Amino acid sequence: MSTSDKTEYRQARFQPPPGATELWLVRHGESEPARPGVPFPLVDGQGDPALSPEGRIQAEKLGERLGKERIDAVYVSTLRRTAQTAEPLTARIGLVPRVDKDLREVHLGEWEGGLYRKKVAENDPIAQRMWEEERWDVIPDAEPAIAFAERARQVIERLAKAHAGERLAVFTHGAFIGQVFALAAGSRPFAFLGADNASISRLVVLGGTWAVRGFNDTAHLG
Repeated sequence: MSTSDKTEYRQARFQPPPGATELWLVRHGESEPARPGVPFPLVDGQGDPALSPEGRIQAEKLGERLGKERIDAVYVSTLRRTAQTAEPLTARIGLVPRVDKDLREVHLGEWEGGLYRKKVAENDPIAQRMWEEERWDVIPDAEPAIAFAERARQVIERLAKAHAGERLAVFTHGAFIGQVFALAAGSRPFAFLGADNASISRLVVLGGTWAVRGFNDTAHLG
């Protein structure tokens, strides 16, 4: 090579490939606490608490952050805490959220309605087994692990196909986000469990390729 040749090949920042879909998966804000003897109302058999006052503050901060970004569509689950978390954002950008039932949380069977929180807090033997085996379906009548994983895969593929080249804000739930990212990374089932309330986790999908671009971003919450 000539010493006068000044050709350079610099490292470039990541850019989504043409036609790829960016899915920004947002966990809902903090929901109301579970209280003994006062079960959450149910929607299709699943607990449906509203946001707590703290959760509404988180939603406002989230809306302020995402309101500065290009968002082409907003999705929520059938459970109201996701719609309530999306409200500050949709008010800012003027988009109507689309409801997709497959974005709902994993079904916790007999532990729905808030009982799950109590059982985990008490370190119930079934809860211990759940963590050890990394399976929700050790809970009686809970959604089977294979079915939950397939539901998560199908909805991500469906949204990506419908929104090629676009960026979506997808308001969903903690276990659902954990399942999606476990599929993307080929990891242990619970490796990505624990996304914080009102966090943002980013996924880029093109065809059968899923790329993890960020997990549990809470910089907007202070």
